[in-house]
Amino acid sequence: MNKFKLLPLALLVLALSVTAYADRDSEIRDLKLEKDKLNSEIQKLNRQIASTDSMLKADDNRYKTLQQRYKADTERRRSEIDSLNAKIKTVAGELQTERNKQARAKNRSDNVAAKRKALREELAGISKRLEAQVAATIPWERETRLDRVKSLTRDIESGNASEEESFSRLKSLVAEETKFGDEVAIINSPLTRKNGELINASILRIGNQWMVYSDENGTVFGSLVRKSEDGKVTYEWNEELDLEERAAVKLAIEVKQAKKPPQIVKLPVSLSVARGDK
Repeated sequence: MNKFKLLPLALLVLALSVTAYADRDSEIRDLKLEKDKLNSEIQKLNRQIASTDSMLKADDNRYKTLQQRYKADTERRRSEIDSLNAKIKTVAGELQTERNKQARAKNRSDNVAAKRKALREELAGISKRLEAQVAATIPWERETRLDRVKSLTRDIESGNASEEESFSRLKSLVAEETKFGDEVAIINSPLTRKNGELINASILRIGNQWMVYSDENGTVFGSLVRKSEDGKVTYEWNEELDLEERAAVKLAIEVKQAKKPPQIVKLPVSLSVARGDK
């Protein structure tokens, strides 16, 4: 009887045990599933960590490579900059040398220009003095001769004639005036006497100092006299010659015209135009 009473209790305990074991088994399966899930996540994380490590390693390699490239590029650029600085220094030295040469050349050019300017001023001064001398000479083509000298003076002062040309022309004019002062010439030309009468005359010029004339009939004679009043030089004919002076003038003209044999003619001092009135 007691055994039959304990049987339901045992069955109950068994049922409870079975239920407990079932729950335990279910819990174990859940834990295994959780474990597998965690293992899967761990593996996934490990793979991610490995991938990250690989990426970090690659990044580190790239960083090192970039750093090496940067260092090499920096050294190359520094070398290029040093080379450029050296070239700049060389070019700057050459440029300074060239500037010094240009400065010296400019100084030489300025010196030459100053000398040329001084030479032009000196040539212009000589030309003006020659003008004054020509203007004071006897009226034998005087205006033509004076125009040539004045033209040279204008060209010198305006710079139209170079120093070389100016010197050459001045030298030529001086030579012409020197020749004019040394030569003896005679022309047959109409001449206006002191009283206004127009006659045909033979006019004899001796250098730039004397002029005498005789009419075509050999009856009227004259000598050119220089006068200076208030610093101004003028000329006029002196036609009041004595017999000796007339004879001297006539003989000089005839010798120049080859009517008389060559000979030395002694002209009276009173014929000189250098001293003014006789």
